[in-house]
Amino acid sequence: MRYLMTTKPSDTAPDERLYAEMGKFIEELTAAGVLLATGGLEPGGILVASAGEEITVTDGPFAEAKEAVAGFALIEVRSREEAIELARRFRRIVGDGESVVQQVFGP
Repeated sequence: MRYLMTTKPSDTAPDERLYAEMGKFIEELTAAGVLLATGGLEPGGILVASAGEEITVTDGPFAEAKEAVAGFALIEVRSREEAIELARRFRRIVGDGESVVQQVFGP
């Protein structure tokens, strides 16, 4: 089962300890074959919307800063519980904030 975990930005600036712990966590998940992709996202984004035959393209940012997605991790795990446990471990490393875990459907 694949899950996408997205994370909202926090007010805490990363430090050396955070970089070191995240590096170990990413290495562990990559070696186990669990982590398929991860990265940060630029805050602006581009909105592509359709209404009937019309498609509009608008530059962001669009959401309140607290609602924006700052990063993601695509993981392959055996169960929903395993995905939640990895999200718990991530939150313990990065501190206060929010992450959303969603199952990815499809091939």
